[in-house]
Amino acid sequence: MSLRFIKPTSQPAKGTLDFSAWNGLADLLEQSCHKYGDSTALTCMGTDLSFRQFDRLADQLASYFQNELGLKKGDRLAIMLPNIMQFPITFFAALKIGVICVNTNPLYTPREMRHQFKDSGATAIVILDMVAKNLEEILGDTDIKHIIVTSIGDQLPTWKGTLVNTVLKLKGQVPKLGFDFVSFKTALSLGGKSKHTRPAIDNEDIAILQYTGGTTGVSKGAMLLHRNVLANVVQIQTLASEVVTEGGEYVLTALPLYHIFALSVNFLAFLTMGQRMILVPKPVPIKNLMKVMRKYPISVMTGVNTLFNAMLNDEEFIKNPPKHLKIALGGGMAVQEAVNKKWAKLTGLPIVEGFGLTEASPVTHVNPLKKELIKIGSIGHTVAGTEAKIMNEQGEEVALGEIGELVVRGPQVMAGYWQRPDETAKVIRNGWLWTGDIAKRDGNGYFYIVDRKKDMILVSGFNVYPNEIEEVLMSHPKVLEAAVVGVPDANSGEAVKAFVVAKDKSLTADELKAHCQKQLTGYKRPHHFEFRDELPKTNVGKILRRKLRDDPPPPAKQVSNA
Repeated sequence: MSLRFIKPTSQPAKGTLDFSAWNGLADLLEQSCHKYGDSTALTCMGTDLSFRQFDRLADQLASYFQNELGLKKGDRLAIMLPNIMQFPITFFAALKIGVICVNTNPLYTPREMRHQFKDSGATAIVILDMVAKNLEEILGDTDIKHIIVTSIGDQLPTWKGTLVNTVLKLKGQVPKLGFDFVSFKTALSLGGKSKHTRPAIDNEDIAILQYTGGTTGVSKGAMLLHRNVLANVVQIQTLASEVVTEGGEYVLTALPLYHIFALSVNFLAFLTMGQRMILVPKPVPIKNLMKVMRKYPISVMTGVNTLFNAMLNDEEFIKNPPKHLKIALGGGMAVQEAVNKKWAKLTGLPIVEGFGLTEASPVTHVNPLKKELIKIGSIGHTVAGTEAKIMNEQGEEVALGEIGELVVRGPQVMAGYWQRPDETAKVIRNGWLWTGDIAKRDGNGYFYIVDRKKDMILVSGFNVYPNEIEEVLMSHPKVLEAAVVGVPDANSGEAVKAFVVAKDKSLTADELKAHCQKQLTGYKRPHHFEFRDELPKTNVGKILRRKLRDDPPPPAKQVSNA
């Protein structure tokens, strides 16, 4: 089957993007649902939902939001759900009536929830029952008036959903709630009694408030306009068309949809090409993911370095690597060279590394998808319609091959931070987004991320980039995970400290010192080693260097100073 996107037949000029066929993201999704009809759109926990059913359920929920709750265009709706069908249904429903989606990590603490809900001004929320108790603690500090609570099993067949929900309650994982709410099922039922009215939606309207720590300060809401996200969808689909078949791919979605990477790539780009999105609510432990990969012929997947590394250390994955895989797309953090080479050896395909950030919807760079053009260690070229430069501290573009801060410009770059013009001005200057990432570019137009600017370590006046040290540590056969930070040092200002999770418990600090001595010059070598059972990570699996810097070490772990 040839690839036919739902977009204008006339091709835009090279380097430009045309998404005038859609007035908002709901148009994109609705046209896809009409086109692919009875084909499977969503699969979760062994249950399928067709494109037609997906559209119908979103219509019902949109009607409930509009007719029962009185939500109108521009209102903010918080979505606090894992990768279950209720997430895309809720997201789609909000888009249909011009409501702005505020994606929220279900693992957030009450403090984090309070900040995000107060800052966004959300007046309604769809939340998982298992985490809804946290809302009770901070509800009075927010503008939230309407609460829809859903259970894991709500979109499963009746017998299966009832069983799942009952088991979770018996295990004590579903708390009793001390506030008034409406169940997700009731909302759908009430919404099904009437129809919603589509307001006038413009591509300049805000579609999503996607919260991020950004390059500076506290968590801020990146205002992603409909046109920002639509542009990124077209950019991703244009690349994907080289290797994928329309309506013929199984897309493994283990990364959470409340994160912009999976939201834009797996959901909005691949699903609207007619692909089947396989939702994994809980990919860790890895055996959960292996069950899904065993059941479905996964051909496209997204992941972060820690996920790929965990899979490579799973016995079942090693014995039965995927046979249908066309694309393994890595982002969110640097894919370590040792991990990528091991993946390529086992699966026959290297991980296609790209680059993006919340403020850019998120993709700005990606490697070519053709195997022979992929450069391991590189984030590839800019996507269509996107420009990038490497700048020094003085705001001047550096020479080819030199290191500086990566700045980007393109239609996918956000409008700014929600109600924070001062913070917006720090990162968007003369139309260019300053990413906070240190990078370089080679003569063939491939870009390389050296490290995060704020993670750079200064040793006796020399710049040390943690990524480089971590690459060396990960090349040791006994190392499972590694992270590097700078710590105060009386002699050199800062010294390098390595945190290591050992694959082989016989590993010692002396072995690592000898390994680093062969591959790193003196000032780059770790002076301190700390062994841990695991490293702190974000919701998508990024290792939290900041937490390693700031938190005191566990008392019982092996700590060694060089």
